[in-house]
Amino acid sequence: MLKGLDIRDILIIDHLELSLRAGLNVLTGETGAGKSILLDSLGFVLGWRGPSDLVRQGAEQGEVSAWFDLPDDHPVLDLLEQHGLPVSQELILRRVNGRDGRKTAWINDRRVSGELLRKLSEHLVELHGQHDDRGLLNAKGHRNLLDDYGQYGALKAAVAKAWSEKERARKAVELENEAVTELRREEEFLRHAVAELSALDPKPGEADALDAKRRLMQASTRVRADVSKAHHALGREGAEALLDDAQRWLQEAAAQLNDELDAPLDSLARVMNELQDTLNEVEACLDAIGFNPHELETLEERLFAMRGLARKHDVHVDALADLAGDLDARLLRLDAGADNLKALRAAQAEAENVYGARATELQLARRAAAEKLDQAMALELAPLKMERAMFETRMTAAAAGPEGIDQVDFCVATNPGAPAGPLGKIASGGELSRFLLALKVCLNADNSHATLIFDEIDRGVGGATADAVGRRLAELAQSGQVLVVTHSAQVAALGDAQFQVSKHQTDSHTVSRIKQLDREERVDEIARMISGTQVTDAARVAAQTLLAGR
Repeated sequence: MLKGLDIRDILIIDHLELSLRAGLNVLTGETGAGKSILLDSLGFVLGWRGPSDLVRQGAEQGEVSAWFDLPDDHPVLDLLEQHGLPVSQELILRRVNGRDGRKTAWINDRRVSGELLRKLSEHLVELHGQHDDRGLLNAKGHRNLLDDYGQYGALKAAVAKAWSEKERARKAVELENEAVTELRREEEFLRHAVAELSALDPKPGEADALDAKRRLMQASTRVRADVSKAHHALGREGAEALLDDAQRWLQEAAAQLNDELDAPLDSLARVMNELQDTLNEVEACLDAIGFNPHELETLEERLFAMRGLARKHDVHVDALADLAGDLDARLLRLDAGADNLKALRAAQAEAENVYGARATELQLARRAAAEKLDQAMALELAPLKMERAMFETRMTAAAAGPEGIDQVDFCVATNPGAPAGPLGKIASGGELSRFLLALKVCLNADNSHATLIFDEIDRGVGGATADAVGRRLAELAQSGQVLVVTHSAQVAALGDAQFQVSKHQTDSHTVSRIKQLDREERVDEIARMISGTQVTDAARVAAQTLLAGR
């Protein structure tokens, strides 16, 4: 609910504060007093697009603040949380328009964008009037309005889900078809490359191992001769034989002595053991560097083949194994492509059938809701002196999408036999106002979150029709808050609160003022609305009668 509005230095308003209440709030005043400026100011703080130059002459900036009370389940609370803003049931909006045209906005003292203000405003305020291109006159929103009226949200969700699954299946077919087409272009290359790699069968790290072995083989010719000489020098014909002789001579000498040769003999025994280990290792080395010349040739052929394939495919030689796996997988996908496409197309057909069935269910639900809405509108139009007019919820085919296959337009015919046409183009000012009011009454059964604003929606009507308009407005206000700008005495008299907007002129400037009227002041204001500038006693009596009939 809109609790209040504070306006400073906007057009002809220097400072104006308006406090509102639940129920039906009416704004009255002479033409040009500034009622439309109030609505422009409210639209400005809500982020709506409007006049670009709002700053009062002589002021550096204009400023508008609006504050709202939000119930626990108000959708704005979720929006505040989603955008990281303080969540409170008291919502304060403030927006400043500088002389240079720059605009700055705050929500609960946090700097925000005008776009976020507009998002919040969709749940805070609904403006209806003859230029209601944001609301009921906007044909783009008629389908959603009908869906809200029909209350088949679960069916809409099922259609949206079926559409998503259908699109996912279509995309899968499209991607698979593109992939298979691309693979077919390179089929010859794939089959040749896979066969070539399969025949070679390279292993990760194999090239480095082959290269190391090749280097060892190449070096072994030079090395083996030296190692063999060393082995001979250390063996039975060299150092080993000499050590055996030395040990035998020392042992014979030691038999003739006490223990003088024990230590040398122990050391010699250790040396001989170490020598044996050395001989074993040298022999192992000789075995390792021994090779068959044909083996080197075979090894080099394989290594050169691997390096050649790596250059051919522009990859590192160690990546050949991964490349072989990748190309083999692509060839397998190509060979399985026909079967994959067949399965995916079957899934796509199934998804399309499911979507078609859900969309048809939704279409039938919409037709039922449209018929119900048309009947409800007929009942509403009669008391508004439009019993001969016709309202039609027209459904036509639309491109399939997540919201179904239907285009919805609210159409009217103001005279019997006349063709029905778009709501905003067929009805005249007064008729349009009544159509909008009747439509809002029908559609508003379960929506009391937003403040409803009607801008001169009673224009062009009077008498019993104006009274019917006022009573419909009062009915809407019972479940929430309604603010109406009116020139109708009958409508004003039905308000729970009445505010008079007036213009005051001095030698230097003109300012607009607003005042909440008490009972006696309401009598005077309604009498003025009845009789004009000259308020008569008869007009006052009529005003009292209207107020008494609330």
